[in-house]
Amino acid sequence: MHTHVEHTERVETRLGSLSIRRIGTGRPTILWSSMFVDSHTWDRMLPLLLAEAPDREFLLVDPPGLGLSDPLAGTTTIAEASDAGRDAIAALGVTEPVDWVGNAFGGHVGYQLATDPSLIRSFVAISAPTQPIAPDVRRQIAVLHPLLRVAGPIGPVRSAIVSAMLTEQSAADPEILRVVVDSLGRPSRSSMSHALRSFIIDRTDVTDLLERIRVPSLFISSDDRGDWSPEDARRAAASAPGASAITISKARTLVPLEQPAAVAAALVDFWTGVA
Repeated sequence: MHTHVEHTERVETRLGSLSIRRIGTGRPTILWSSMFVDSHTWDRMLPLLLAEAPDREFLLVDPPGLGLSDPLAGTTTIAEASDAGRDAIAALGVTEPVDWVGNAFGGHVGYQLATDPSLIRSFVAISAPTQPIAPDVRRQIAVLHPLLRVAGPIGPVRSAIVSAMLTEQSAADPEILRVVVDSLGRPSRSSMSHALRSFIIDRTDVTDLLERIRVPSLFISSDDRGDWSPEDARRAAASAPGASAITISKARTLVPLEQPAAVAAALVDFWTGVA
């Protein structure tokens, strides 16, 4: 029976100091969470991974400007967040290629890094569209963005974020909802606003990167997210050498939080194939 001790480190990157939780020993495995939330969205799945993949060290990242990481001082880009991910890997003292698992924003960062096999050994993108946000969604965000900047993630802004992240069934589960609401409360309003502009509103098309991905990859879609459908994931996998796609049902964007057992099983199966 393993007893796993978790400790938190801060590492310096070009986008400020990132808060990273380390647990387990062995092959380095980075879990980078979605926009708006933080590393606690992996918490329901983490015990399953520690039990099923005991030969791994899990590095759970609070992304730039989110969670307990330094606030963003201004707008940036996903490409720069990817470079910050590169900085973090170096600062953690990791000397071998990592297995990267990214949920939404974490997948967008991973698309950039998975073109470098000296850095990334394998890549999993969960609910991470390769296209920019759709015009209608951009318009909805444009209405809510000033509210977020002034008042923070409350009222209609909170409702919009929760419904974008979780199915109605997941949002009705107090344990799941609390993870999202608590993580919304950690960053400053200005940092969350900069992150929204940088990582969602200004998100660029990365479809052309897919053919340059040189590592085994798995694209996980949910059955309830309109802009990253099972068909979208399969199409992306067809463009990336050595990629496959699967769908996990009863989830929207935060698939590891909503369906931890299904995602853990998919990850362990995928990593077994990589080995």
